[in-house]
Amino acid sequence: MQALLQQYLDFISLEKGLSPNTRESYGHDLQNFLDWLRKRQITSVNDINRKHLLTYLMDGKDAGLSPTTLSRRMVSVRMFFRYLQQEGLLGANITDAMDSPRLWKLLPETLSPDEVDRLLKAPPLTSATGLRDRTILELLYGCGLRVSECANLTLDQCAPANGYVRCVGKGNKERIIPFGRQAAHYLERYLDESRPSLDRAGTCTKLFVSRRGTPISRKTIWHHIRRYAVEAGIAKTVKPHMLRHSFASHMLANDAPLRVIQELLGHADIATTQIYTHIDQIRLTSIHKTYHPRA
Repeated sequence: MQALLQQYLDFISLEKGLSPNTRESYGHDLQNFLDWLRKRQITSVNDINRKHLLTYLMDGKDAGLSPTTLSRRMVSVRMFFRYLQQEGLLGANITDAMDSPRLWKLLPETLSPDEVDRLLKAPPLTSATGLRDRTILELLYGCGLRVSECANLTLDQCAPANGYVRCVGKGNKERIIPFGRQAAHYLERYLDESRPSLDRAGTCTKLFVSRRGTPISRKTIWHHIRRYAVEAGIAKTVKPHMLRHSFASHMLANDAPLRVIQELLGHADIATTQIYTHIDQIRLTSIHKTYHPRA
């Protein structure tokens, strides 16, 4: 790979006519990437997958690098890979699917799969509120919901037997989101075992209720998540939106199509949501089951 790097740097200098400063900048970023790969005993560019790239970027983030620096490093790697593919030295350019500014909005604040697992296991399942909170966490991570979307879910918007929820997001747009067996299991338990004791009068239409039988607020959900993160020994300042970011990041790392992830998240950008009308519910569910860690 070192020889390929030198070949690429000569190409951008001699054939592309880029300045010595630009060559040095690309060289510095790419040398850092190759050194990172070498420490992990990755010796061929064709052995690099998307998970390696995301881990590399997250390591840089954990080291205190700014999103701007991470974005520049990704540009350097992408241009290098594009050159290698054009020269027939790389089978597939896995960075093409990461060529989106939206990716950088997902990267800065995420939890690792292990941290997510510890957080989800933090609520005590022996109490009605603990089972409720476990269900909330499972849906936030399993569906990539915004905390407001989760708090506003109604009973008739959830179909645990069918494995999906209908939620209303920004712009009053409704979307259907599939979830996996884990979320379905805890949602069914919550509805059967926990919710009746919280909403004794049976008058609340919201899915998640407080001890008083009133709708749980987004602020309360935020407070509980912070507390469970501390109990789980997670050093990061965990916010509800980190579960949404982790949902997207983990599916992306497992090679889920970027556009499908954007659909599941309910992004309003026309360029990323138009395709939603062309993907049926069966295919959406299949993709979720294939790529989500807890499906």
